[in-house]
Amino acid sequence: MLILHIYKEDTMRIFVSALAALALVSLGPIATGAATTTATIKLNAQNGSGENGSATLTDGNGGVTVVISLTGAPASAQPAHIHDGTCADLKGVAYALKDVVNGSSTTSVPGTTVAALMAKPYAINVHESAANLGKYVACGELTASSSM
Repeated sequence: MLILHIYKEDTMRIFVSALAALALVSLGPIATGAATTTATIKLNAQNGSGENGSATLTDGNGGVTVVISLTGAPASAQPAHIHDGTCADLKGVAYALKDVVNGSSTTSVPGTTVAALMAKPYAINVHESAANLGKYVACGELTASSSM
């Protein structure tokens, strides 16, 4: 009887160990996440505004999150966009961003990736105000060489 009892305990221990090992192997791919692509773009002051900062672009959830952070910005709302072209030669608006208020703005831009935005000439541009869209206060180009 004693031999049979030890055999049952050993069998159970082996079975539980094998089950635990199988669980660890099957959880491996679930625990490992895909790498997130992020680019940080320097935003330079324009037209004597004194507004400098950065825009951080991060892939996720079917689009890109754009976070703008400016120092020297007023509390009032300043429109921001991703434009076709460069800071020296801005074209039309490619993507509207949420207004920069107190130097900050966070926008989700659906249907694109950081790689796609960095592959074409685009620029992030901040305007003085909705009433004065023609005056640019900060700009940064979305190119691999412009990343901080």
